[in-house]
Amino acid sequence: MYNNLKVIRKKEVQVETLLSSPLNLQVKTGDSGLGNLITESNLHRPQLALAGFTELFTYNNVQVVGNTEVYYLRSLDLERRKKAFENIVKFDVPCIVITNGNQLHDELIEIAKDNNTALLSTDKDTTTAISILSVFLNDQFSPHVTIHGSFMDVYGVGILFTGGSGIGKSEIALDLVERGHRLVADDIVILNNNSGTALMGTGTNLVQHFMEIRGLGIIDVRRMFGIRSIRFQKRLEIIVELEVWDSNGDYTRTGLEENSTKIMGVDITTVKLPIFPGKNITVIAEVIALNYLLKTYGYNASEVFTQKLNETIMKKTKNKNFTDERIINYFQGDLE
Repeated sequence: MYNNLKVIRKKEVQVETLLSSPLNLQVKTGDSGLGNLITESNLHRPQLALAGFTELFTYNNVQVVGNTEVYYLRSLDLERRKKAFENIVKFDVPCIVITNGNQLHDELIEIAKDNNTALLSTDKDTTTAISILSVFLNDQFSPHVTIHGSFMDVYGVGILFTGGSGIGKSEIALDLVERGHRLVADDIVILNNNSGTALMGTGTNLVQHFMEIRGLGIIDVRRMFGIRSIRFQKRLEIIVELEVWDSNGDYTRTGLEENSTKIMGVDITTVKLPIFPGKNITVIAEVIALNYLLKTYGYNASEVFTQKLNETIMKKTKNKNFTDERIINYFQGDLE
């Protein structure tokens, strides 16, 4: 099921995309260079290039100009300053990001315009700007897949419900919303691997938090249940595979063996959940989330019960007359 997922990865993004980053970048060169293409998520500081050494200049990357570069340019006379700056822009760099709120000389801004190079400015210091830009570009170029299902935040645990069409994924999600949990996406879920170790999920701009309920139609969960009922992104931690009950099916009884699914190289805990009329899947989903949290914080009920069972077997082996006693020594009176 998950082996045939089509992994999509962007090959390029326009410089204009950076304007939606958390850096609040300001454009200093008008429309010049905003359509240039960025093909790498790595950043570069062009210190040696400004000094004239360009043999190893990685000009395909976004160039970050901080205090060191700006103060160096200010130390030069007009002609040398223009020549140093031209050493960068003549290579058709995608754009130049200026940090610390620094301002370039007007003649350098004109050179950038003439070479169709966008100059973007931020008040953030260089270290912070590089960190934010790296994360942002890494996300832009990260691989992603699209999965059919309902994605919920249940007690802070990201649970993706999958299964055949009409099995009740949306109805389960709606019931969970009514119980105070939060909808991330329904029907179409986009999963991104931007860290290599975790998957983040979200919905599409078209569907957002609309939901189709068979027999009722389209509902707007955000408008109906309020802002507390939705969120825009969540880390995927558990996949719950819904399937119609099969008496010959192989279902987990003890929970000692954990199943997982690998999506884009990341292992996700997977629970195969059989459903039939009268089974309360919503409560079970809450229990799945709580049980996951217990395991995350070091308590595994299956392992604890197995240990107690083994201890009882050992006692029975040593003492043939051993019997399992009731949990309390005596019953207190109950006069109600």
